[in-house]
Amino acid sequence: MLPKTGDVLRVTKAASVQFVQPMLFRVIRVHDWQTYDGWAWLDGYQLNGTGDAVERRSIFVQLQGLQPGFVTRPAARTASRVPVSASA
Repeated sequence: MLPKTGDVLRVTKAASVQFVQPMLFRVIRVHDWQTYDGWAWLDGYQLNGTGDAVERRSIFVQLQGLQPGFVTRPAARTASRVPVSASA
């Protein structure tokens, strides 16, 4: 699987031993640099659990070890409306 710009990936040690702690990663670009077969350099953002970017990174990963990532957004807050009484 070759990632595309905008993809969210779950990067684990299956992609590289440096990722013992899994992370979510949003792809900015896949470099066309010559590397080992099945490996790639990715530029992107490390994401927190709600999908916000916390750090820009370049990572070297084994493509076969990448997994689709899923971001859970908190429920949208709704503003409560309080009627304003017309008093003179």
